[in-house]
Amino acid sequence: MAIDPNKRRAIAFIASATPEACAACDRLCELYDTVDPEAADVIVALGGDGFMLQTLHRFMNSGRPIYGMNRGSVGFLMNEFREEALHERLAAALATTLYPLRMDALDVAGNEHRAYAINEVSLFRQSYQTAKLRISIDDQVRLEELSGDGILVATPAGSTAYNLSAHGPILPIHAPLLALTPISAFRPRLWRGALLPDRITVKIEVLEPGKRPVNAVADHTEIKSVLQISVKQDRRARALILFDPGHSWDDRILAEQFRY
Repeated sequence: MAIDPNKRRAIAFIASATPEACAACDRLCELYDTVDPEAADVIVALGGDGFMLQTLHRFMNSGRPIYGMNRGSVGFLMNEFREEALHERLAAALATTLYPLRMDALDVAGNEHRAYAINEVSLFRQSYQTAKLRISIDDQVRLEELSGDGILVATPAGSTAYNLSAHGPILPIHAPLLALTPISAFRPRLWRGALLPDRITVKIEVLEPGKRPVNAVADHTEIKSVLQISVKQDRRARALILFDPGHSWDDRILAEQFRY
């Protein structure tokens, strides 16, 4: 999907708190007319990948696409920073729709929590004790006990992030799949995870939660001491991200697979 090239869109600039991002934002506001984010047709986010994730969450379901320009470090989710021809770049940009994961968690105090993840939902051991987890797919137990540092469920968008560092598979952005990847598995030692259809529900139960406490994290939201979580894709929620032609998410994911 491309922005209509015959119409100049109202732009809102937002930036992370770093000096580089703030300076870039000030400069772009001098060069281009700007509006408040609530009145914008497109949001230009200046910063790094973490800031882009926060921005995608902030404007989820708003219908406003996010065009990132890198003023951070890695910038996998960002476009190259350039001051010139911004309206033309926005007109040519291609949009990808992201459907997040919804995590429903129950903690040891009986409290229920809900959070969304564009990249991944993760479970981590909270102490020196190894986490022990039971994994069910659509209410059928598939792994009676996983012992290790934890586990994560990654979207295609998140497959090149923490999932890749945990030796999980890289997924094409439009693949109808999720990656279920163990984190430093101790038993079963040779289990490397699974590829799952994105229509399923993953349920993960914490075994011995008093002795082996576990935290759940959905992108930037952390829930302490959970008893269990369920994770599924929520097709009713969506975020829109824009990339320059020739530098699309498909291109980046392909390049990542041949980088090493």
